[in-house]
Amino acid sequence: MSEKKAIKGGEFLIRETQAEDIFIPEEFNEEQLLIAQSFKEFNETQVLPQVDQLERHDRELLTKLFKDAGELGLLGIALPEEYGGFGQNFVTSMLTVEEMGKGYSFAVAFSAHTGIGTLPILYYGTDEQKQKYLPKLATGEFIGAYCLTEADAGSDPNSGKARATLSKDGKHYVLNGVKIWITNGGVADLLIVFAKIDDDKNLSAFIVETAYDGVTIGTDEEKMGIKGSSTVQVYLDDVKVPVENLLGDRNSGFKIALNILNLGRIKLAGATTGAGKATITNSVNYANERKQFGQLISSFGAIKYKLAEMVIRNFAAESLTYRASQNIEDAIQSYINEGMDPGKANLEGMRQFAIEASIAKVFGSETLDFVVDEGVQIYGGMGYSAETPVERAYRDSRINRIFEGTNEINRMVIVGELIKRGMKGELDLLTPAKEVGKELLGIPDFGSPSVDYFETKKKIIINFKKSILMVAGAALQKFMQDISNEQELLMNVADMLILTYAAESMLLRVEKLNSMYDEEKMKLYKEMVDVFMYDTAFRINKEGVDAVNSFASGDERQGMLMGMKRFTKVASVNVVTARRRIADKLIEDNKYNF
Repeated sequence: MSEKKAIKGGEFLIRETQAEDIFIPEEFNEEQLLIAQSFKEFNETQVLPQVDQLERHDRELLTKLFKDAGELGLLGIALPEEYGGFGQNFVTSMLTVEEMGKGYSFAVAFSAHTGIGTLPILYYGTDEQKQKYLPKLATGEFIGAYCLTEADAGSDPNSGKARATLSKDGKHYVLNGVKIWITNGGVADLLIVFAKIDDDKNLSAFIVETAYDGVTIGTDEEKMGIKGSSTVQVYLDDVKVPVENLLGDRNSGFKIALNILNLGRIKLAGATTGAGKATITNSVNYANERKQFGQLISSFGAIKYKLAEMVIRNFAAESLTYRASQNIEDAIQSYINEGMDPGKANLEGMRQFAIEASIAKVFGSETLDFVVDEGVQIYGGMGYSAETPVERAYRDSRINRIFEGTNEINRMVIVGELIKRGMKGELDLLTPAKEVGKELLGIPDFGSPSVDYFETKKKIIINFKKSILMVAGAALQKFMQDISNEQELLMNVADMLILTYAAESMLLRVEKLNSMYDEEKMKLYKEMVDVFMYDTAFRINKEGVDAVNSFASGDERQGMLMGMKRFTKVASVNVVTARRRIADKLIEDNKYNF
């Protein structure tokens, strides 16, 4: 029997995925859940009771929380045992990120340290660099930060002005520059600094200790949200960095930055999922206590609509995040099995699924923004009070659409990377696009309606994908190399891809649950799929129609608009009844329990 070929990044668009081939959160084993429990307890006993104090820029408290987390082993979950870590796989690390995501601004500080502040050394460092720094980062003896952004170099980091010059004796690089928006900067012992050496075209990366002469840390920025994380400017004035602290090869800093951003994007999706669950629980708790007109507000249909929609979208976000995470994990293991160095295998695995990581980041961050906004609305006037958890959640959420590359940049990445892989021949997009073109010219074959619930829904997903191939294929033919200038059109296609991946991930998860749960329990999950796919069909139709109208005319335009109508056709759903039942389950449990 031949071994099944692993799916490639972006291939979900042209290849059907089977439910048995994806990972769902319900499959976490006892050991993984115990690890997550330790993070939950740390959050509840150490972080949440002190969030108010953290938000007063208490650097001493922030440092102590890092030390305490290090003592409990929470900072080294993904680090190899030889460096003081626990060597857990990527999916397990995602579960811990989700749990820590409920810790408001400390979650940001924690993720910055364990992710972008630590992993560049793990993946790109020499053996000496790893031995010297990783054990300290794993225990909290050192706190890490990542210094990429500059005043005129945000989304375009390679345009930064920070410079490094080799000293005359060849022993040091002398760094000069100013870095801004540096998370953990006020408490950091170690900085990953990006700068160009002399007149190089690309950045290089350096490991810089804050104790080095010439490193000056600015005061904490006053921010809209995430006030408990230390965000500062870092000034580098003739800082002597030993040559052995060059991280990776000269000129490879831009590549390091991009690869680490891919990691940050999927991790951010995990954190937003956890934060969403916490906000939904807080919201239903309040709705089950607050009375108006002599009855609990949780009994009102308008509130039930909000609660149900929060659950449905967060469930979809969680589904696609863990699907992508397992794909990354499988790719990493495949590269290791082929003899690749584990560090390089991690990077290659993440690069392979850069499209899915960007999808998860965009969908997760925008879902959380929706959830916290509705949370404030459910609390009503109290939601605007700093005494409530939803007020803080609302402020803290907004940064996620800017972090790790803005959502606009990530939408460009999703489509741009897909097109690039198609042009290189890594993905065969042309053949299925041509098939869709032929289908449009032929007589529609609606076939006989399937009686199987999941087969019926899968046909809808296939049609969503056809709508994407139709729009993207025609747009590419028209604009060719200039398509990158059509950003509005690319945003339309990106949203079609994001919504399709979310709907498919949710459907596959529920199909897998169908073999685990009884028929009665499955009714609710199927209703969640029904509502989400029904709404998604209309959203995809709107994005596709807008795209077509932006570049097509005459018969071509009319043909594609008919195609959009055909490919986004779905059966009617009583969304009111379905949402009420989903909300009733949430209200009965008085917590997110899906």
